[in-house]
Amino acid sequence: MSVAAALAIGDYDHVRDLAEGRVRAEGLDVTCLRMPPEEIFARTASGCEWEAGEFSFALYVDRIGRGDRSLSAIPVFPSRVFRHGSFYVREDGPTALEELAGTRVGVPEWCQTAGVWARGILAEHHGVELASIAWVQGGVNDPGRSEKGRPDLPAGIELTVERDRSLDQLLRAGEIDAIISARPPLGLADGSVRRLLADSRAAEQRYWEQTGVFPIMHLVVLRDDFLAAAPWAAASLYAALDEARSRCAARLLDATASHAPLPWVSDLAAAARERFGGDLWPYGVDANRVTLETFLTYAKSQGVAPSHLTLDDLFPFDLSPAAV
Repeated sequence: MSVAAALAIGDYDHVRDLAEGRVRAEGLDVTCLRMPPEEIFARTASGCEWEAGEFSFALYVDRIGRGDRSLSAIPVFPSRVFRHGSFYVREDGPTALEELAGTRVGVPEWCQTAGVWARGILAEHHGVELASIAWVQGGVNDPGRSEKGRPDLPAGIELTVERDRSLDQLLRAGEIDAIISARPPLGLADGSVRRLLADSRAAEQRYWEQTGVFPIMHLVVLRDDFLAAAPWAAASLYAALDEARSRCAARLLDATASHAPLPWVSDLAAAARERFGGDLWPYGVDANRVTLETFLTYAKSQGVAPSHLTLDDLFPFDLSPAAV
């Protein structure tokens, strides 16, 4: 008899075959609850309602660093996004990342994964001391957003909370100089705000070539009370999600039909596979070790994790087929 398990996750093509039953997790009857990641994160942070779900990498690191083991992750990464394009400024604002030194910069949450990556890149690769920036936390397009993590800010970091106005409003009014956010500010649509880097994709490609880092945004966690009853479920769900990902990649590489409503999909997928060393979107610890360890370094230096965590701290499971 299969064990029922709800999986809350975004509406990703690389999860579709599991969600629609073409791939099955051995021993599990998985129901995929597809909803926006921001909703999943907020509901998970306030008390996880489902057996497994997508979760913010930074919020997971924050929890593990504080000794909260109510959730444990498998190395499945539904969302990965290079973050050089996540810096937003006014039309008359900076044109180089180095120019953010000494400015005021808004972030939706200090523990937003996109922000951890962007700040790490800013400091490590562009020489900007994070303590030189006056940081403002608030909602990007709607005021009142609060921090879901519990960061222990490093000495010298100044973070002011803005509850009454959005970061978009502050940027337009000239009260901050930039926003770092996964979600664009509204001003991008009407032209009053632009991306800081005119060609962020070129910068991201150079970053990949120099570092081998493909930033991970989200991972998949399982509730520990569920795992106590079904300890093999982590390996089973990992295998199923990895198979769904592999099938998605094969579709994208198929040149006989258009599997996404974009021209040259198979050519773009093949070029990405070559650039990334043979795998479009790898899961697992070993294939992502450099990326994962880079993030942990950034998280510790920015106070998202109170101590330097190891990959064994994050991913405690035996995921071999024998573990199912």
